[in-house]
Amino acid sequence: DRARDHITRLAEAMRDLRITPNVACRTMITDIEPAAEIQQKIGAPVEVCAFIGSSPIRFYTENWELDRMVELSAEAVSFAVKEDMPVMFVTEDTTRAHPDTLRALYGAAIDAGAKRLCVCDTCGHVTPTGVRRLIAFVKSIAEEKGADVGIDWHGHRDRGLGLINALVAIEAGATRI
Repeated sequence: DRARDHITRLAEAMRDLRITPNVACRTMITDIEPAAEIQQKIGAPVEVCAFIGSSPIRFYTENWELDRMVELSAEAVSFAVKEDMPVMFVTEDTTRAHPDTLRALYGAAIDAGAKRLCVCDTCGHVTPTGVRRLIAFVKSIAEEKGADVGIDWHGHRDRGLGLINALVAIEAGATRI
């Protein structure tokens, strides 16, 4: 397929430049399999950014149950880890999610082998104080699990707070923006 050929060539060029490509995938094995095939073909890592919506709005619109979300997340991350792929687990709309939901999802991802956790302000509404508290909360989940994981910050700037929130995220312990 043409799209896969283009993506493979891009991944090869990135490999040659010593850049690790990453790819956003839903927390579904069928989304991760093509990335695993490309990684195998190019002989270099391709980071999987496995994402799942985490806010009550997503629960409602998708008719999701938390147990099923945790199961899908764990299966997807486990598959990628078995394929020897670096995994960043992403909770989309993190800033509007319930803490118990985040604890369950991030905990399952850590247990399945994720090496990075991504915290997202998908709607660009969080304040710097909220960023600081949220990064601290996610760090506490990793510490409870005894996990050495990196924390990413993905913020939007709908209210003009994108830059300050990114700077605060770094100050609070995010290791990649």
